[in-house]
Amino acid sequence: MGKQHIEIIEIFSGTFLEAGMIQSQLENHEITAFLKDEIVGTLSPWWIASGGAGSVKVIISNSDFDKAMPIVDRFVKLQREITPST
Repeated sequence: MGKQHIEIIEIFSGTFLEAGMIQSQLENHEITAFLKDEIVGTLSPWWIASGGAGSVKVIISNSDFDKAMPIVDRFVKLQREITPST
């Protein structure tokens, strides 16, 4: 039996608040998640476009992707429903 190759992948990028909420949801489902670039997102939140330059990234193991993606998709869908379009 061969070893499984594990990589870290970015599953979401957005504001510090959004990334923190997703991290919390993933961890509630026993998926280890880390935030990347959260200091920039905290110090300069006005520079951040959701998913754009300066955004905070949520990082997980590729082995958790199939379990994590429905959680992220549900969060994004709910955000779209409650955020008025411009």
